[in-house]
Amino acid sequence: MPIPATALRRGMAIVFDGEPCRVVEFHHHTPGNLRAMVQAKLRRLKSGTTVEHRFRASDTVDVADLETHELQFLYRSGDSFHFMNNETYEQTEMSAEALGDAAAWMGDGMVVIVEFYEGHPIGVQLPSSLAYQVVDTAPVMRSATKTASTKPAKLNNGATINVPEFIQTGDKVRVNPNTGEYLDRAK
Repeated sequence: MPIPATALRRGMAIVFDGEPCRVVEFHHHTPGNLRAMVQAKLRRLKSGTTVEHRFRASDTVDVADLETHELQFLYRSGDSFHFMNNETYEQTEMSAEALGDAAAWMGDGMVVIVEFYEGHPIGVQLPSSLAYQVVDTAPVMRSATKTASTKPAKLNNGATINVPEFIQTGDKVRVNPNTGEYLDRAK
């Protein structure tokens, strides 16, 4: 379904050069007595690369027809991640490359939203926060407070994040998987 380029918004999925892309940033620009244009930064959903393109105001773009399904992560086999649709019990396989940064945050039994384009999985939307246990970090400093500096901590999924000084080995922490930032202690 074609829409005018001026209707582009952040987060939309469009077809650009025959590939599905997500609009990361856009700016509608109308310089003085020149024609209006839309400067857009797009992320290709299959490869993850970013592209910048300038659309004329009179251009039209096709909206990508994405399907989303809630899938449960089952297991990892080498470079492949296996998911199951809990409604139809169909299993889907995705490569670590297709998952991108989300691959590091996959945990057994995790339910994620997977985007499909023309029947093929192309992306994963993770929850806004996940809980992990700290398996290795420096010892707690006596003078550590909530506003003190941070230290690296290794989590039970293998990822390393920065945590406040008062966090110790064995604590459970909540992490934003989209940015890899510490949020707070998990209960």
